[in-house]
Amino acid sequence: MNFLVEVLNIVMPSGQTKEFLQKGLFIPEPKPIGSYSPDDVIFLLKDIGGLIEEQDNEERERLVQNGCHYSEMLPIEYRPNTEYIELFYQSLKETSVRIAHAVGLVAMTLLKDPYKKIVLVSLARAGTPAGILIKRYIKLVSGINLPHYSISIIRDKGIDENALLYILRKHPECKLQFIDGWTGKGVIAGELRASLKAFREKYAIEINSSLAVLADPGYCAAIFGTREDFLIPSACLNATVSGLVSRTVFRKDLIGDTDFHGAKFYAEMADEDLSNYFIDAVSGSFALVREAVSKTLEYNQSAVLDNFPSFRGLRDIERIKEEYGIGNINYIKPGVGETTRVLLRRVPWKVLVKDAANPDLKHIFLLAEERGVSVECCPDMSYSCCGLVKTVVDKK
Repeated sequence: MNFLVEVLNIVMPSGQTKEFLQKGLFIPEPKPIGSYSPDDVIFLLKDIGGLIEEQDNEERERLVQNGCHYSEMLPIEYRPNTEYIELFYQSLKETSVRIAHAVGLVAMTLLKDPYKKIVLVSLARAGTPAGILIKRYIKLVSGINLPHYSISIIRDKGIDENALLYILRKHPECKLQFIDGWTGKGVIAGELRASLKAFREKYAIEINSSLAVLADPGYCAAIFGTREDFLIPSACLNATVSGLVSRTVFRKDLIGDTDFHGAKFYAEMADEDLSNYFIDAVSGSFALVREAVSKTLEYNQSAVLDNFPSFRGLRDIERIKEEYGIGNINYIKPGVGETTRVLLRRVPWKVLVKDAANPDLKHIFLLAEERGVSVECCPDMSYSCCGLVKTVVDKK
């Protein structure tokens, strides 16, 4: 504790140091949750499985569009049919090398950081598999076993402050590197910047908001494996490819002052769990991409770094908003990953696709058919596809 006080006094005034310590020291150790090995990731989440009841998509959508925050509810987890699961396996087989290459580019870029004491901080839940893969690649090529946590960030409510306090308490001299799976409009990238600004103002602790992702079709991330909008098969499923953990929840009646944000652990779905299968399948391709990763970074460092992301995808979003008469930009979900989420856990209205022959969209067409959602061609998009949420707000 004395060492921690000494370190923190370097970076913040004494009054804020006291506030940090008083709160940080009362945050308990995390309890095990999820199906990943703790060697791969530690979830800083509170298991609220017995405290919250899931709701169907239609009920949740109506509540959200009438003012209830999405993070106060959980959807019923999608249970895919045999055809869809087979499509997951096929997609993983076809894309594992491509994903491994993106992982390698991000991992090796992080290793070039002169500040060697790095903690990987994945944004639950899509960021968790990406973070595990990056951690594994770094360990493979360098022998360095970086700490890796998965924490919650929620649109309009911010990042889990208690999780940050816990990590800083455990690793007071380390740099935090935030990781997500992909970008859409860049909402989470913006939320991350705003959250860390508020954290700095509260505790006088500067945390870099740099975000690393495997796929950045929205041009929102500083570090990326690719800016192609391609399928990362972990987007195809929900909990069963994310450590059997739900998306995160923040509700004051469930989350106490020193609790982490909440999530449900679906232990009963263990027989369906493909989380570690996905990780092992992509990790198995690392040896195939190491040379290509090294050559890419040797000849074109700008291929993975962008200190001033342009958020170029927002231009497409604004055009779609106008063309389709959509009142709320949050009802437009661009990119393969976000479109999949619309079809799995929202009430979809339409799906727009750039190229109907794109093999990355096979699961999109299957889900759209299953849910009776129309698919329209929109060749001028920079994204491969875009999901539009149906307006179900109650009329007054």
